[in-house]
Amino acid sequence: MTSSRRILAGGLLLAFFVLGSLPKAHAIPAFARKYGLRCSACHEAWPMLNYFGQKFKDNGYQLMNDRDSPIWQSNGYWPVTMRITPSWHRENTDKVAIDQTGGQQGVTSHGFDYGGLDILSGGTLDKNVSFLLVPSSDENGAFHMESVNARLDNLFGSPWFNIKMGKFELDNIVSEKRGLTLSINGGGFQIYHFIPVNDSNFLGQIGDNQVGLEWMGHSANDRTRISAAILSSTDGNPDLPGSNAYTGFFAASQAFDAGKLGTQRLGFYAMVGEAPTDTLTSGGDAIPGGGIGNKGFSREGFVGLFYLDKLDFQVVTQHGSDNAYFANALPSSATLPTGARDAVWNGAFVETHYVYNPQLIFIQRSEWVRMSQQGNPDNASNAGDLDNYVFGFRYMPFMNARAGFAWHNEYSWLRIRGAAPDGSDLTSNSFMSGFDFDF
Repeated sequence: MTSSRRILAGGLLLAFFVLGSLPKAHAIPAFARKYGLRCSACHEAWPMLNYFGQKFKDNGYQLMNDRDSPIWQSNGYWPVTMRITPSWHRENTDKVAIDQTGGQQGVTSHGFDYGGLDILSGGTLDKNVSFLLVPSSDENGAFHMESVNARLDNLFGSPWFNIKMGKFELDNIVSEKRGLTLSINGGGFQIYHFIPVNDSNFLGQIGDNQVGLEWMGHSANDRTRISAAILSSTDGNPDLPGSNAYTGFFAASQAFDAGKLGTQRLGFYAMVGEAPTDTLTSGGDAIPGGGIGNKGFSREGFVGLFYLDKLDFQVVTQHGSDNAYFANALPSSATLPTGARDAVWNGAFVETHYVYNPQLIFIQRSEWVRMSQQGNPDNASNAGDLDNYVFGFRYMPFMNARAGFAWHNEYSWLRIRGAAPDGSDLTSNSFMSGFDFDF
């Protein structure tokens, strides 16, 4: 790679991981208020769901009793929650291109700050008709629709027939949206957003909410779960900005009883789709919906939830591939360079939770991505490989049906191979301490 291309690739990778690792986590005290339950009834540690909370969600935010229908609710009940996180945080990157010196140096920033605002509303419109609406803003108040969907639950009187349409989180059992980490370098799951060096395909990010139609079914006790979704290949963006391309997402999991250890769960997921590599233009401007030259991509892996008394583990693996045209950021009308091929990689993470008690949880995550085949023959074999390590704890001094509050502390470290301006490894780290609350 030339020096300018290395600087561009490093800058894009750094910006991607900084911006992509800010999660939108969903937790709604309004549900606890509606049913008179404590937050701990549905959450192992807010906002991460426990087994009962996952079953409640799978039933369409219903307990399957006569209080599910809005007609039986108090007229004063309004299912709305707001969430925001003021904090102090420190960010460090070891190599940044600096105009003043004509070279590169480390940059550190720190101070008091706050994140974006989530306004969450969800529940039932009628018995077995549920919805989720989440307008979200960045820290400057620019809003977008994080989630907007309606679901028909228990069609034909069966939990195996549930249909959802709109913008929603993909039905992978290990949820980034309900994750327990919040820092810039550790807040998101890297393999859910991974893009190889020089690759132009940003549409295969299973951590992003997508727009489409989903069928989901589960057994009465929620031990067996299966779902299939057809999605517009737009990475959740509205107004059909690409072409008439679609992506499929499939997931299934099975829980089983391990005696005194409790309920364990194993599953798999697969995302298979096509997306445009180019777009029609008019006067040099891209035509909305004018995407052309569709090429394929895929993401598939296994997941596991394992419990050992107060200790539990979330395990996720991923095998990913992008067509050679994506891997070389070229339109399908172009000629691929000699030796060009599909980009292929493998990744995994293990997140460990030690639940000291329902109000205090310790968190650690180790995550790795390794390229097994570079799409561009000029790239080093390990270009884009990453390692991410996160440590933290959340202390929740009170838990009730009116609000959630956590004192959140976290340190995270990230290394990306070959992403520095000079082509060497780029490392960055984050430390944050803040108040995460909703009401």
